[in-house]
Amino acid sequence: MLGLRLYMLQRITALLMAPLVLGHLAVMIYAIQGGLSAAEILGRTQGSILWFLFYGVFVVAVAIHGAIGLRVIAFEWGGMKGAVLNLFTWAVGIGLLTLGARAVWAVTFA
Repeated sequence: MLGLRLYMLQRITALLMAPLVLGHLAVMIYAIQGGLSAAEILGRTQGSILWFLFYGVFVVAVAIHGAIGLRVIAFEWGGMKGAVLNLFTWAVGIGLLTLGARAVWAVTFA
């Protein structure tokens, strides 16, 4: 049952990430073609709740999606099982979430 829930959660996060990836790419292309510098981009994102929410949701979805994907790889290729596999999954998920959240916070509020 856990396997089915994780499978569905990974698929749901993939559905959530698809438009976010396209939005991120569109913004990056616009910024590059517009000749914006890193300082100008940061100036536009500082204090923006919209960008905070956009990239915050993106980070949460990526952390969940990536942790589940690496869990499957660790199980199938690495032979991890049980508590070690669960600990690995949680550590990866929390690590990705922490790194991403720090980046989002730095870009929007620092």
